[in-house]
Amino acid sequence: MKLVLVALQFLTRLPVRLDRFEPRWLNDCVRHFPLVGALVGGVGAAVMVAAVQFWPAWVAALLALAATVALTGGFHEDGLADTFDALGGVVPREKALAIMKDSRIGSYGALALGLSLLLRAALLAVLATRPMLGAAAALLASHAFARAAAVGVMVSLPYGGDAEHAKAKPLTLAVAPRNFGVALGWCALLALALVACGVHLPRLLAAMAAAGLAALLMRQWLKRRLGGYTGDGLGATEQFAEIAVLLAFTAAV
Repeated sequence: MKLVLVALQFLTRLPVRLDRFEPRWLNDCVRHFPLVGALVGGVGAAVMVAAVQFWPAWVAALLALAATVALTGGFHEDGLADTFDALGGVVPREKALAIMKDSRIGSYGALALGLSLLLRAALLAVLATRPMLGAAAALLASHAFARAAAVGVMVSLPYGGDAEHAKAKPLTLAVAPRNFGVALGWCALLALALVACGVHLPRLLAAMAAAGLAALLMRQWLKRRLGGYTGDGLGATEQFAEIAVLLAFTAAV
């Protein structure tokens, strides 16, 4: 339970308070990232279900997206922008890492962030015109599976940034494979619950595959350019996987 609370404290703006803290908890709490993602997606789903009763689908989609961004404080969106500012151009590894630390946003980051928000809003608007079960399932799955994708990148790569100046030093240490196993377990439980509620299993399997593909592509990009992952790279991974899952849910198949 302490690890769940640490994950909530790290990934969201919820006012979680702990009596004490041990650095290793931050490393181990990654196993519960999909659970936190399901919570964030659940909030977005609740907002969409309520909003679509009063406003058009595109308004409900924007409100749902705004709710999830507010709950996380734009944590992953910030990582996406920083990653594209750093890796969008052709610069050496050291220069790319320096750009990632710069709080200012450049053209590559602005383009990536803008397109990500527009694409997710458009996909959610499509879902808002369909039965709400599918829309809610897509929000839950996209946020849970996307965070599992980030954990997968952490497990499969070493830390590629400057560990001495990392904001969350425990996350620069090797993440045990068992943590990824637990993260996948949370995703499996969510998938089973959604299937029990009537969501089509093939659609869920396609969503899982899409998240896995996004994680694989981001892993290769980060490995080639930085030699490993960074916190910003993990944020970009989450965003890519989230979009991939929403694309799987909205595909006309």
